[in-house]
Amino acid sequence: MSRFQYSFSVNNKLEHVRNFHSDPRALKDLTPPPIFLTIQQIEPLAEGSHSKFTLWVGPFPIRWHAQHRDVNDSGFTDIQIAGPMRTWEHSHRFEAVSANQTIIHEDIKYQHFDGLRGLFTRVLFCKPGLYFLFTARKFLTRLHLKEKKERSKL
Repeated sequence: MSRFQYSFSVNNKLEHVRNFHSDPRALKDLTPPPIFLTIQQIEPLAEGSHSKFTLWVGPFPIRWHAQHRDVNDSGFTDIQIAGPMRTWEHSHRFEAVSANQTIIHEDIKYQHFDGLRGLFTRVLFCKPGLYFLFTARKFLTRLHLKEKKERSKL
């Protein structure tokens, strides 16, 4: 099983970071081009809640069904129930380092299918691909949290 870890800080309260990630729109907000996301079903983030969506990479659809576990004030884990990977377990943890700064820890344990079935995911979800994806998500998270912070001042 492979593992990918990525951490970054945002200048915002832990409560705001948690609320942003709990919003059903967050998944779409955090999907960077050239990937496009269509949502079939998304339940509010809670223990056992489900999300069903399709990631479009060019003309190729990647269907995904995830279940949320370990949902608490400091994060949650999404487990792939059905999708392109043999296994995928993605933990999101939020750590307050000060009143207005939070570190987001991403920890993914994953396994590709063997043979041709796993070829596409080995290209898309290799460590450099995941690094690109989560670097983009870092900037998108900061952007959306900054916008929410500025709107709340109005």
